[in-house]
Amino acid sequence: MSPLPVLFLSHGSPMHAIQPGAVRAVWQGIARDMARPKAILIASAHWETNIPALTGAAKPETIHDFYGFPKPLYEVQYPAPGDPALAERALGLLRSAGLPAAIDPQRGLDHGAWSPLLHMYPGADIPVVQVAVQTELRTRHHVGLGKALAPLAAEGVLIIGSGHMTHNLRERRADREGGPLPYAAEFQEWVRQKIEARDLDSLADYRALNPHGVRAHPTDEHFLPLFVALGAAGEGYGAERLYDGIETGSLAMDAWRFRQAAR
Repeated sequence: MSPLPVLFLSHGSPMHAIQPGAVRAVWQGIARDMARPKAILIASAHWETNIPALTGAAKPETIHDFYGFPKPLYEVQYPAPGDPALAERALGLLRSAGLPAAIDPQRGLDHGAWSPLLHMYPGADIPVVQVAVQTELRTRHHVGLGKALAPLAAEGVLIIGSGHMTHNLRERRADREGGPLPYAAEFQEWVRQKIEARDLDSLADYRALNPHGVRAHPTDEHFLPLFVALGAAGEGYGAERLYDGIETGSLAMDAWRFRQAAR
């Protein structure tokens, strides 16, 4: 079996679940253009833990981890089954790589996971395991986390990092008030160049090396899933950017597909 690609998705506002938008068609197209996975392992920016953690529930609940949105959004359910066996397999891989890790038997799926999956696999019939990020451990830790999980791609598991290319909520504005804020587009382009050059060292030091790094990500958690995806893609990966729209001025919605190099 050829390894499945590894994805990085910017999941955007939870409102993508119930409102039309260009990125929804992108997510649908990604799923349509690839082999159907037997399971999904998704790293979401909305679950932060001290050590790597995995969801182990057989029937994970749909978590509505947001406030102040319209009532219909809180009625959305994504009843995909969990996969306790996959959680145990991933746990073993992480521990074999020297990473302390644990399984949470009760944690459900937050909107970083179900918002894109709702459109990629609307039947909610593919098992999903979520993996947390460890914000205090920063970028290189997450490359290592992704590397540890990389063998799953050859086992029919779709590995996804779900975060954001830029994530400054304080600078959001209505789309009608103007186009992308220049710094968001400039940071987006810098990251593209580093990804395509496979320059993970520079990316890992983005807060120091890019003049817009701290503004693009006042906190790290929404950028860390990209490093999980890059780590899982491995050295010599192929990279394809599938979407580069920017919403509300400051939220770059990049979607990337990575392919592991032949071994």
